[in-house]
Amino acid sequence: MKQFFTYLILLATLLANGQTNIKPYDYIVQFNGDQLSKKVNIMDVLNHPLIRKYKEDQPDFNINQYATLFKLDQKISVHGNFTDSIPYYQVTIPVKNRNDITQFMQKLHAKKDTDSLPTATIENFPLYSLLTAADKRSSMAWNDNYLVIVGFTKKYSSNLYTPQEEISVGETPVDVTTPYGSEKTIDTTTIATDNYYTEYEHGRTTFDSLQTIQRNEFIKSLFEKGFTAPSSEKINTAADISSWINYNSAMSSFYDTYSSLSQFTIYNKFLPTQKNLGNFIKGINLDFYFDNGNARVEEVIEYSKPIADIIGKITNRKINKNIFNYFPDKKPLGYMTYHLNTKEALKNIPSLTAEILNNSALIKDDITIITDLISTLVDEDATATLFDGDLSLFLNNITKREITTKSFEYDENYEQIEVEKKEKKSIPLFSMVFTSTHPTFGDKLIQLGIRKKMLVQKGNYYEITGTKGEYGDLFIIKDNDVVVIANSHDYFNSNNGSFIKEVKKELKQNYFLAKLNIPEISNAYSHTTVTKTADIKKIDQFATQFSDVTLQSSKKLIDNKLTFELKLNSLKSNKNIILQTLDFIEELRK
Repeated sequence: MKQFFTYLILLATLLANGQTNIKPYDYIVQFNGDQLSKKVNIMDVLNHPLIRKYKEDQPDFNINQYATLFKLDQKISVHGNFTDSIPYYQVTIPVKNRNDITQFMQKLHAKKDTDSLPTATIENFPLYSLLTAADKRSSMAWNDNYLVIVGFTKKYSSNLYTPQEEISVGETPVDVTTPYGSEKTIDTTTIATDNYYTEYEHGRTTFDSLQTIQRNEFIKSLFEKGFTAPSSEKINTAADISSWINYNSAMSSFYDTYSSLSQFTIYNKFLPTQKNLGNFIKGINLDFYFDNGNARVEEVIEYSKPIADIIGKITNRKINKNIFNYFPDKKPLGYMTYHLNTKEALKNIPSLTAEILNNSALIKDDITIITDLISTLVDEDATATLFDGDLSLFLNNITKREITTKSFEYDENYEQIEVEKKEKKSIPLFSMVFTSTHPTFGDKLIQLGIRKKMLVQKGNYYEITGTKGEYGDLFIIKDNDVVVIANSHDYFNSNNGSFIKEVKKELKQNYFLAKLNIPEISNAYSHTTVTKTADIKKIDQFATQFSDVTLQSSKKLIDNKLTFELKLNSLKSNKNIILQTLDFIEELRK
């Protein structure tokens, strides 16, 4: 009877939800085959020697067959919703012919032998064909134009398990004059466990059956009035692969997962809510581009208008020009430089904190106390001078040095002796440059280091004690409002080198830059004696294929959106980067 009412309630929920419109997508990933096919022929990819070798190793998997069934030069998408009452995902693939798909599915899910059962059932309706997996956990449908795969992500949960209250342990008198006898005991735990699993399996089977009906009704609604391929204004159709996620929905899903643990603490009500964090970021795009000369990934973060205004002030910093005096003259092996307005960041900490903590458990006066405390403790004008916001890191070279190390060994009398050994090591020559305009703090900190014998002044720089040899003789330079920490004096310039001009030009548009020069790193690394031959070969192959990896982020926000770009540049442009990458992997396997 209990299972009957459970079934009835679930069926009523099914019928009610069947009349409910699904919310807009919480996420969508779209493969723009029409865009990518202009750059590379999909058959060239499928017939690449590396792919052919994979097909030979997997005789049951014929990847070329999929190219004859599906229109890979059109849009393929995956989208879904994980905050609706019916969380789901849907895969949509353009097809060439309904009958070919039907025959393929019949062959794919046919009986393995005479005693086995088919792995799925196929039903043909006037407007579409429907495949339901034997385990009732997935459904697939197709017509003359599209194939869709639909799954509901809500899992079955049971509350059947409850402590057996009828079992209790009490104090009973013991007759010590009566000898103990043997009594037959019944293992009630096994019976209770068996009943629990029986009821659990019955409930799960009922849930799966109802969800199959619900899923198939959902599919029916997609096809009965003519199937329309999913689309979203959030998708960038100029990208080869474009994706978008609703940040607020993602946080809601995270908090739903967290809520099962939050009951164990009384402080969870004071934590930020998903609504507050969702007010910061509206959505995130991730777009991929595959060209002949490079592969590029763009991450676009869309902020709410108030937060975008704050971020725009933080990223739009006027760079302290004195920092360029300590940039390397020639192009380094790699570098990273970013420039943020620390004062603006500190100034907005109270308002951001108030927004995060704004929930029903904290009244307005409580929040005011917190923000006032932060404002009192953090003097943005004074604190910002400790670190202005300019920071640059450079990997200038890799050198071999013979260093002396000390270790302890035991002689023939088992007495400990100190042993000095000389060995060659690869030492990266680097420098870190940042700005600090505080009038006294930096100088006082250096004087403290001298008094504590952590620093030794040598001309216009201060040597850091205890770093000789293995770390490459670290030192500090304090030049007014510029601070340098490095292990080589050979790479500073007079602010007029070609590298400086290149970086200055890029920093007019970007607040963040990073770059790794692959051939230069390969050359420097391969000339060290501690490297292994196999490692050198792989690095050299990579360096003959690709030139550099770059990362940058623009100062300006457009439509409240901040963009990050990661790019892998190739040394060749005779074929698409996808084919070049397959060539590279094939070479590595030889």
